[in-house]
Amino acid sequence: MSAERKPRAHLLVVDDDRLVLATLARGLREAGYDVSAAASGPDALAAVARSAPDLALLDVRMPGMDGVELGRLLREGAGVPFLYLSAYGQAEVVQQAVEHGALGYLVKPLDVAQIVPSIEAALARAREIRGLREKHSQLSTALAGSREVSMVVGLLMVRECLDRGEAFELLRSHARAQRRALAEVARELLESAEKLNAVSRLRPRGRRPRGD
Repeated sequence: MSAERKPRAHLLVVDDDRLVLATLARGLREAGYDVSAAASGPDALAAVARSAPDLALLDVRMPGMDGVELGRLLREGAGVPFLYLSAYGQAEVVQQAVEHGALGYLVKPLDVAQIVPSIEAALARAREIRGLREKHSQLSTALAGSREVSMVVGLLMVRECLDRGEAFELLRSHARAQRRALAEVARELLESAEKLNAVSRLRPRGRRPRGD
């Protein structure tokens, strides 16, 4: 049986120069990507509403809504990662791209074969960021929804010298290994800790264990 094919990444290319847009979109399709194309910021937002891409390539200089504003809206509204495209390679423009959350900056004219490594690196970074956001969301939801989970995470942080995310991941891995619900395992661990503390409190103060 042949191995399953890796899903094709979906790219959104936005450029007001329709010749550049058509040429780049065609080249990226030939390179193996699914590509949506838009010639303006509003068209790009409409395309994202229909189907959010894995990565957007945004021309910086466009009439009306420029690439900087579009990138901000994509990041804040839909969480879409993006690269900037521009014929300008000045340091201040690159710095502006970084400050607005771009994963990279490509200078025109663009050769598809040469920019594919940058696109792949940006896609990998986007997946990493998405994974971190999902973990953070799961942690926040679990801690907000379960007093036991929150308390056990706190105990693990103290006893194992972990940060909150690491402690939560340790608890979640323990629950997965047992194929049990997170809250159920947390409740059991919390009860065990309380029982151990109760036994410790029964020990008379100042009394030493007998020697052999």
